[in-house]
Amino acid sequence: MAIRVQREAFDASSEVKQLASGVGDIGAIVTFTGVMRDTNAGAAVTAMTLEHYPGMTEDALLEVERQALQRWPLRASLIVHRVGTFRPGDAIVLVVTAAAHRQAAFAAAEFLMDYLKTQAPFWKKESGPRGERWVEARATDAAAAARWGLPGDDGGKAGGE
Repeated sequence: MAIRVQREAFDASSEVKQLASGVGDIGAIVTFTGVMRDTNAGAAVTAMTLEHYPGMTEDALLEVERQALQRWPLRASLIVHRVGTFRPGDAIVLVVTAAAHRQAAFAAAEFLMDYLKTQAPFWKKESGPRGERWVEARATDAAAAARWGLPGDDGGKAGGE
């Protein structure tokens, strides 16, 4: 089980290979890569800056990973979340879950992403032709988080992965 917050790009294929190395009882690996879009809420986006609180962010990611391990029989998991300034097409987040069976791997990956969208301490500022704006969480993200018993109101934490 691992988490990383970093500025550097990641190679999803290499990350999956490293995660599964030496773990023989994996029957399913689910990956999710979040990529920056060039539009949000109908407006063009040319750049996005992701900020976080070092230390607090890593603690939050370790806690949600612990929760996933309590809910599902995962053999391995990984969360890589980038911070800094991004352009459309840049990969921002990677979630990988590995389990003996696909149901646990899929459910855990969804749970982790729903947490990242609504609870993790990241803040996003988009830039485009209309200027800059902080991204607010979406109602659909809160509804997704609620099915896991995660709080729906994130106090304005940014969404939009």
